[in-house]
Amino acid sequence: MTLLDDFLDWYLAEHPISATLLGADGHDRTLGDFTEAGFTARERAEEEWLRRLAEYAPASLDDEIDRDLVLSHLRGVVAEARWPEWRRDPAPYLGAIFGSMFAPFQQRLKPEADLVDAAVARLADVPAVLAACRENLDPGLASDLLVRRGLDQARTARPFLTATLPAGVADEGLRARLIRAAEPAAEAFDELVTFLEGFEAGGTWRMGEELYSTLLRERELLGYGASELHEKGLKAWDELDVRMREVAGRLGDTEWRAAMESLMDDHPPTLEAMRAEYEAETFRARDFARDRGLVTFPEGEDCRVLPSPEFQRPLIAVANYLAPPPLSTSRAGVFFVPFTPDGYTDEQVRQRLRTNSRAQMPSIAVHEAYPGHHWHLAWMAGSPRKARKIFRTPYFVEGWALYVEKVMHEQGYFDTPQTELAHLDCRIFRAARIVVDTALHCGDMTIPQAEEFMATKASLSPGTAAAEVGRYCAWPTQAPSYLTGALEIERIRDDYRGDLRSFHDAIAGSGGLPLGLARKAVIPA
Repeated sequence: MTLLDDFLDWYLAEHPISATLLGADGHDRTLGDFTEAGFTARERAEEEWLRRLAEYAPASLDDEIDRDLVLSHLRGVVAEARWPEWRRDPAPYLGAIFGSMFAPFQQRLKPEADLVDAAVARLADVPAVLAACRENLDPGLASDLLVRRGLDQARTARPFLTATLPAGVADEGLRARLIRAAEPAAEAFDELVTFLEGFEAGGTWRMGEELYSTLLRERELLGYGASELHEKGLKAWDELDVRMREVAGRLGDTEWRAAMESLMDDHPPTLEAMRAEYEAETFRARDFARDRGLVTFPEGEDCRVLPSPEFQRPLIAVANYLAPPPLSTSRAGVFFVPFTPDGYTDEQVRQRLRTNSRAQMPSIAVHEAYPGHHWHLAWMAGSPRKARKIFRTPYFVEGWALYVEKVMHEQGYFDTPQTELAHLDCRIFRAARIVVDTALHCGDMTIPQAEEFMATKASLSPGTAAAEVGRYCAWPTQAPSYLTGALEIERIRDDYRGDLRSFHDAIAGSGGLPLGLARKAVIPA
């Protein structure tokens, strides 16, 4: 056992929900300690682990990369402790509960009786976790925007826990047991809803430039801060704007936004039809990537295409992906199609369908499935490096998925002006995200200004733009990861000596590393 192994064991023990979602055995009977004492004890321990691991001498290049990956993670969490999410936002509590209840039943890596046993044990912890949420939220730090997002999600808990979750249990006796266990948890959520409805928050969601830049440099290892990233986003937007005008001209429009508006009118008629068309496009992308030899496919990989779960719908307006647990033997993932929340009007549903038009579907299916997230995360699950299965950054994971959209374009997958324009629209959307996220958190843009920017500088409906901006406020530094990571991966590819398939297998198989470490993994000094 090395010091790094000791840290990984500590991490899994202290984060039982993450451990379970990663596929580690022995952690699925508890939600963990969400009290103030629990959070502060972990923060002190993380500072000590950072000190000890900074002095650790690795035995090989792979060990060095693993150590530096863990150090980047620890530097990030130590920096973020200055701006504690657990005091400002209900999300750490709610996300932990929903994720820990939903994913095991979705992935079904164990017999149904074992899944119900574990769920019943976790449900017993829910009242204490939500009590800690009420106790820990600080009115002076918590943001009204973040509290309202949490309230919207908390309102979905009762039907999710007492109806949706048990409906997936086939055995009648086990289903009844789960329903009984869910009721006290649902009551605790009812109490939290009442609490949040009356909670007066006076804090801000803005991270500020200093911490934002610290995370870019020390956690993401990018070598530059928020202002430089903002400028990169503006430059990328301008370059893409020129290219999109040219493609729009081939469609008979002088402006690409007008062309995209027209393309968005061609969309599936219903949410279920949207799911079915995404499923067909997903497997077309798989066949194309295989036929072109772009990547090596892992044995046993499988990607299902399903409606997004109910508890996600108030928070996420775009497609997303649930990966196979990397510490398990599973290679099965789920591409979630962005259904609207219950109660949306016909017009709101229509707008969601428009932002998943038939021209846009090829790019989105490539991004979420083949050879994007699903292929990458199924492939990297075969890595022998435990640290890289546990820790990964969106600057690689999301960067990879956008990078392969460009690769598929280069290979001829987007073979009409319509799908080419939609592909570029997906890319300019990510450039707009860089501009907006940095401006929001550095105090240079208001929420209405951000919503207008996303609705006019990318092809988003006003409703989807509002949902996107709410996400950026709640999740600083994540939105720029897509295009930032894609551009960095392209630079690594330019310096790589070998064919495209070997590059893809090597860099994606190295994990989801900060980009400087990814370069070291495939182009050793």
